[in-house]
Amino acid sequence: MSDIIQLLTVENSASRSKRPARQHMSFLLLVANLAYQKQVDIVWSGNDGVWRTLPAKYLTDRGDGHEYWQAGITLCGEADAPLPGVIRFAARLRCLDQEYWDNNQDENYTCLPNTGVMLAWPLAVQNLSFDRTLADGQHWLNLKIAVNNWFAAENVVVHWTTDNWLHVHQAHCRPGRQGRRSSTRIWTARLHAGEAFRLQYAICCENPLQEVWDNNAGQDYVLSRRPLKVLILNLHCYQEDRQDEKFSLIARVIDEQAVDVVCFQEVAEHWNDGQGDWLSNAAHIINQRLSQPFNLYTDWSHIGFGRYREGVAILSRHALLDSQSRYVSDNADIHSIHSRKVVMVGIDPPYMGPVNIFSAHLSWWEDGFREQFQRLCEWADSLRTTAPGATLLCGDFNITAGSAGYRQVVEANRYDDQYLAVNAQGLFENIFRIDDPHWRDYPADDYRIDYIFMNRDSTLRAVAARVLFTEWDYGQVSDHCGYLMTFEPQ
Repeated sequence: MSDIIQLLTVENSASRSKRPARQHMSFLLLVANLAYQKQVDIVWSGNDGVWRTLPAKYLTDRGDGHEYWQAGITLCGEADAPLPGVIRFAARLRCLDQEYWDNNQDENYTCLPNTGVMLAWPLAVQNLSFDRTLADGQHWLNLKIAVNNWFAAENVVVHWTTDNWLHVHQAHCRPGRQGRRSSTRIWTARLHAGEAFRLQYAICCENPLQEVWDNNAGQDYVLSRRPLKVLILNLHCYQEDRQDEKFSLIARVIDEQAVDVVCFQEVAEHWNDGQGDWLSNAAHIINQRLSQPFNLYTDWSHIGFGRYREGVAILSRHALLDSQSRYVSDNADIHSIHSRKVVMVGIDPPYMGPVNIFSAHLSWWEDGFREQFQRLCEWADSLRTTAPGATLLCGDFNITAGSAGYRQVVEANRYDDQYLAVNAQGLFENIFRIDDPHWRDYPADDYRIDYIFMNRDSTLRAVAARVLFTEWDYGQVSDHCGYLMTFEPQ
């Protein structure tokens, strides 16, 4: 058995009761994730002895450096092209200029027609359900589990939870009917997810002498509702070469990464004697290039680079329940770059609870950050009378970690740096929880000035953080990189 590519199950079923006769073949594989670019195939032949190649498709990630892949084909029998009948096959991975095989130790695999789902030796049990998402409104989850006959299972039990194993439920599976040729029996179960955001499960297979588990290699099988993905990006106020091309790239990334909310800063549109020009508004242009335009709220603060109305914007996949803008700076002179306006929206994503999101571009410390951040917090707090699930202060804050401005955020004890919470848990604890007197020495090499700060008593938690629009990830589109963060309920 190969650790690089491994056959898990094969099915070879033929139907001659209807015309034309059909034969269906499917293969489930486990593949090491050696690199993103890879080719996975089933190389097979039927009764005619002609070898063919059947490409496999990526199914899902297992979470331990391996991926599930699946290949399948249905063939119709014709007079000049009879059905394959008995098949011989092997699995092949091409990656990094190398080939890796699972060919049954150079003997190839053989599968007769109508033998049902067959488990590769020495597997005793294999989950056949690989959904990773719970759809909106989905309350039940149906499972199919293959158990090898040699194991002589008496019970197959699904252990499952919706609160990370604080409470455990059990579902006893039902055995299905079994064909005469089949070496495997299919067991089924139905789990009640209800309104849960996440569901985890593992499968226990029992006979009188032992029990065997399929817990996805220790990762558990996990399904969840759609999380909340928030992207922040300073657009650099029309100062980029190939600007239009970069607007299109930003829109493509929002689509590809399934972003829900985007907070832009340095959003520019032509000055036009102070009247603006909506068709040239950068946030509007990007929004129109999405596969499905979002709800957009934007406002401007001051003249930028002597020729643009410069401001901030929020794009949201979810409906805007509230939208506001206001100056948080002492100065509201549109001819001063120290005039800083912030926009906010209120949304209610499914399963998340209400969320207030602010897009801010604040001044440097010496130019008014202290007062601006204080006003921003007071404004955000005033809107929390309805107890929203979370408040996210997003954008370009023009403070580096360890600076006086960052110290103001830390010492206020109200908002936490979510990127740090995900990517540097130990450092996050020292700064935001332990009150280590030497914490300012720790983030000396952290040059971020773009942040998502979330209220400490939030009902959400950050579970992933990724830096985008760098030389190695989509390419640069601004003098800032983007930060994409994923949130789930606590």
